[in-house]
Amino acid sequence: MNLLLRSVIFDREAVMSGIVEDVNDDNYEGFTEASAAVVAYGIATCEPCKAYDPVLADIAQQFSNVRFGKAKMHVPGRCRAIKKRHQFETYPTTHFFSNGTLVLTKEGKLEPAELANLIRQSFSLQT
Repeated sequence: MNLLLRSVIFDREAVMSGIVEDVNDDNYEGFTEASAAVVAYGIATCEPCKAYDPVLADIAQQFSNVRFGKAKMHVPGRCRAIKKRHQFETYPTTHFFSNGTLVLTKEGKLEPAELANLIRQSFSLQT
């Protein structure tokens, strides 16, 4: 199996398995091109960011047709292009993308019910 085919299979499995993927400059474009993608941006020293991690993981299990990712903005060299593209005043910040278009930005830690409702509204989905 060639590398490209393995990459496509991995990406499809990631969407279907309900995991939260690592997002960085190298995979950001492809990740946000999904029909429904949620990216949470955070930093290591941010307590609300740490508290948001289990919320993302739980909600990812409920929406297998949505791609979930987390961008670690504090890691040197990993998210420079992302930082140049978006202005972040608060962490965590959550972006909702559909086919490469940013459809919604929410700042701060979202509660599970609020995140689930925003996903349904942003992508016209049902669990």
